Amino acid sequence: MAARMEGYNDDSPTPNVHCEQHLVVDIPETAHQISHDSWFQVGFVLTTGINSSYVLGYSGTTMVPLGWVAGIVGFIVATGISLYANSLIAKLHEYGGKRHIRYRDLAGFIYGRKAYSLTWALQYVNLFMINTGYIILAGQALKAVYVLFRDDNTMKLPYFIAISGIVCAMFAIGIPHLSALRIWLGFSTVFSLLYIVIAIVLSARDGIKAPARDYNIPGTMTSKIFTTIGAAANLVFAFNTGMLPEIQATVRQPVVENMMKALYFQFSVGVLPLYAVTFVGYWAYGSQTSTYLLNSVNGPVWVKTVASIASFLQTVIALHIFASPMYEYLDTRYGIKGSPLAFQNLSFRVMVRGGYLAINTFVAALLPFLGDFMSLTGAVSTFPLTFVLANHMYLVAKENKLTSLQKSWHWLNVCFFGCMSLAAAVAALRLIAVDSKTYHLFADI
Repeated sequence: MAARMEGYNDDSPTPNVHCEQHLVVDIPETAHQISHDSWFQVGFVLTTGINSSYVLGYSGTTMVPLGWVAGIVGFIVATGISLYANSLIAKLHEYGGKRHIRYRDLAGFIYGRKAYSLTWALQYVNLFMINTGYIILAGQALKAVYVLFRDDNTMKLPYFIAISGIVCAMFAIGIPHLSALRIWLGFSTVFSLLYIVIAIVLSARDGIKAPARDYNIPGTMTSKIFTTIGAAANLVFAFNTGMLPEIQATVRQPVVENMMKALYFQFSVGVLPLYAVTFVGYWAYGSQTSTYLLNSVNGPVWVKTVASIASFLQTVIALHIFASPMYEYLDTRYGIKGSPLAFQNLSFRVMVRGGYLAINTFVAALLPFLGDFMSLTGAVSTFPLTFVLANHMYLVAKENKLTSLQKSWHWLNVCFFGCMSLAAAVAALRLIAVDSKTYHLFADI
């Protein structure tokens, strides 16, 4: 099913966002399937994203820099503000009598051509870095399996990242669009539960046996300030996709009502595994918690192997979700429709998706610093897309219906998260600079 939407004309003047008239622009029909999935399936897509293998890093990358009080409060607050911001975007999906199936379509309809291009650039950076981080995670999972059986240091992390990139490309070639995941979402849930439950059980067992842990935040006062800001970026990164309209495009009518059900599912049932593995992992190992929790746990080799393999497989599926806007853009741009097995369509996916993931894989092997990716992604794209833009778009779209207090609230959010974005970007760049002195390119972390 394809949906035709209208957009802007390059020759048209900049729209007056304070009135109800908007530019009419040609937004291309999508080559992918929309309006097909139940809210429950979409809820699992969202939950797959937040309970991906990234959760195995939050104990080390977020709780260690924040400590118990700030860490727990931070996760709870991040959950609440993320639900709120995502609900604002979801409620604008049919704004102006049109269905906006892409984030950039919505921004362009409200602001104009420049905002359309800027939003697409921000989203592309966000998704590219998330995908790169997923390939790093997949490589770490494969290496974790290797070191359980071999101690010769022959195979290094960049090799496993390359293997992961090949597997992710094969999966991307076989799954034409987001709705086609279907049964794979069930597998993803099983894989997630496997590595999360194993990580929780083994961490809890280690924590019970271990002596008193050190929960002090490591580093000098200056480094603590920067790592705290970076951890705040990690918090918002944990709960936000940066591609909500694209996911909402797959849900059946009534679109807004069903998407809200999916969001409530994500931010209630969906966050519980993330909370559990993050807090238990930090409790068990304190400030010595690894950025990949399965590297810290002790237990039977076969159990740790199962957990790491499950982490690897789930990462392959989750990456496909966050790469789907790029795939949709390319398929639509070059008119790839019809049977996924048609020679032209199949060869296109092999060349284009394979090439895209090859670039991701090269960057992942070049700079395999997972915490840095999480911080920088949260700073330069997740903050602006999910919080700054969401609040301002809602403010513009609903301006005549909002009270002065409501307008002030949204402006406060815009200013606060704008400042947080700048501060987090500086902190993330500093972290990258520090790690670049510690690790060389193509490091075996």
